[in-house]
Amino acid sequence: MTSRDDLGEFHVISSSHQRGGTPRSRRVLVGAALTGAALAAGTIGAAQAAVPESCRTVHFAEVGWTDIQATTALASVVLDGLGYEASSDTVSVPVAYAGMKNGDFDVFLGNWMPSMASISDPYIEEGVVDRPRANLEGAKYTLAVPQTVLDAGVTSVADLDAHAEQFEHKLFGIEAGNDGNMIIQQMIDDDAFGLGDWTLVDSSEAGMLAEAKARARSDDWIVFLGWAPHPMNTNLEMGYLSGADDYFGPDFGGATVYTNTRAGYTEECTNVGGLLENLSFTLDMENEVMGAIMNDGEDAEDAARAWLSSNPETLDAWLEGVETVEGELGLPAVRESLNL
Repeated sequence: MTSRDDLGEFHVISSSHQRGGTPRSRRVLVGAALTGAALAAGTIGAAQAAVPESCRTVHFAEVGWTDIQATTALASVVLDGLGYEASSDTVSVPVAYAGMKNGDFDVFLGNWMPSMASISDPYIEEGVVDRPRANLEGAKYTLAVPQTVLDAGVTSVADLDAHAEQFEHKLFGIEAGNDGNMIIQQMIDDDAFGLGDWTLVDSSEAGMLAEAKARARSDDWIVFLGWAPHPMNTNLEMGYLSGADDYFGPDFGGATVYTNTRAGYTEECTNVGGLLENLSFTLDMENEVMGAIMNDGEDAEDAARAWLSSNPETLDAWLEGVETVEGELGLPAVRESLNL
């Protein structure tokens, strides 16, 4: 990765000095001073307006989840319109945090809380990762089953072990190292709800959902990680299990998603910092963009661009006080980039 210089903002302190002389000479001197000051201010203002080179590329961490793919794409399309170069790499959750600590990544939009607390909080507490704001409220993340399993009477995690044979003693997760898998493994290690002899099946978002769809079609039983927002909630007839509050949190794993950055990033790159402070998403927004990606096979940035073109009012709040890399107003530039 390229190294980053510690470039800060330019701060200009202006002062005035009273000059003596005749009234005419004072007018000449003051006029000359004002002209010189205006020219100097224009020059310095241009230097202030331009974003430092070290801030013109924004490196995002992704973790293979469609919701974070969608939000990263939305942010990237806006940054592109402002003249930035946005890039992303898909890594595991632990690598995303190690990467922010080491300066390899600038931004991660997928800090699901409270389920990710055991991974993210040590970095926050160490002061090597910042958590500027929540970007999504009302999410959920816990164990789920097909609707046919719910209808058969399995409505709580406490019901699972009584039907262990039908579930083949398996709990399906996503990629190894993610917080949901870690929570499932903790439940197994604790023998919670009699799950001590069950096995966690590591997979991926796509692999787990393919398995869930296949089993649901054949009326076979499966328990898997489910979350919202996500198209699985409409593509699958499914429901969430109660009773896992001590592990996934209350209200069926009710979650808030936060923006994270490498430490000091929003102060170093204040214009991107302003955008990140403004950036928030909704369940409907994410569901629609994810639907275009998963159901329609669209490229993530194409899906994000189409959504923003159809919902341009979203940009008003996101771009309040945000400028292009050359110091121009951000909103008109992004609208133009979207042919609005």
